[in-house]
Amino acid sequence: MKESGLDDRHRDKDGEIGRKHGNTLVRTLRKMYGHSFATGFADTDKLSDVLQKAPAHFSLRQLRKDHVAGMLNVKIQMYS
Repeated sequence: MKESGLDDRHRDKDGEIGRKHGNTLVRTLRKMYGHSFATGFADTDKLSDVLQKAPAHFSLRQLRKDHVAGMLNVKIQMYS
């Protein structure tokens, strides 16, 4: 079953980011990707909130690369 990807295209695997890592706080992701990650969102917002509300031009390229490479779990555990 195909699901929405990060940039509104359908992919088989990218939709898993929201399901698997949706509870990750923006504060944790900012430690990993810099303070400018998810500008306009609070530190206490979850990744699922960002993915749902983010404008079309919002880029999550590095997060997606880490997910595809299987490194997102490792990084989240390191920075949590």
